Amino acid sequence: MAKNFYLKWSSISSGFKILGRNYASQNRFYKNTGILKSEGKYEVTLDQRKLKTPKGNPFTVDSEPLALAVSVEWNSQKDKIIQSKMHLTTLCNTILDNPNNLTKLDIVNYIVNYLDTDTVLFQCNEDEDLLKFQESEWDPVIDWFNKRFHVKLKKSIQMDVLPVSEEDKTTLTRHLMSYNFAAINGFVYGVDTLKSVILTLATIERFLTPDRAVLLSRLEEEYQNGKWGRIEWAHDLNQQELLARLSAVVFFVYFNSQSQKIQQKNK
Repeated sequence: MAKNFYLKWSSISSGFKILGRNYASQNRFYKNTGILKSEGKYEVTLDQRKLKTPKGNPFTVDSEPLALAVSVEWNSQKDKIIQSKMHLTTLCNTILDNPNNLTKLDIVNYIVNYLDTDTVLFQCNEDEDLLKFQESEWDPVIDWFNKRFHVKLKKSIQMDVLPVSEEDKTTLTRHLMSYNFAAINGFVYGVDTLKSVILTLATIERFLTPDRAVLLSRLEEEYQNGKWGRIEWAHDLNQQELLARLSAVVFFVYFNSQSQKIQQKNK
């Protein structure tokens, strides 16, 4: 059952690209972008046309700042539309089309179970210098995480040891279920980017900046680069891509966690 779910989730990011229109292969066909409000929701326009999802559903969001950010993504495209660089649009499409009919609980279970292989919880015992490096950089984050969420996660140097108890998973499930469906999709996008639930939540909670979280997710690679040297352009491009994805996650979760309703005072 778990295996089927992981396969189901892994197809989401690629699945929306083949449903309906494929913007990724098109030249830019519009001059201006904008947003409009309709029936309490916000839509994005490309010239006079309303943006649609790959399935052909209306592209609507509840947050005006999010709609503006998506509009900026489309406006920043040059001659070619590069869908892979439009992370906020990708997240919105995934939620609106939901091609695999996932529920919020499905996604929360995926996130919580990901802790069993969380990058930060598994440290290397084969290289003493690397282990000391991981302890100095990762251990403070684990300590913060345990205090913030009232759990007792333990690091491990044995891949066959599960560091997360069912009690801790239940605690984290309750916390994540307090977010809406859209925000939870943002969380999982971050987890898949950093290969870490701990670093993702630490970034959303503003304990870590996005650039710091990306660096910590690449700790072993950075250690090896320091030891053997780095190919500047290759490593820098990868790091910038991860940072762009994670920054989009932070904005997306924030935009989808803020109330857009304004209450009028009774006269």
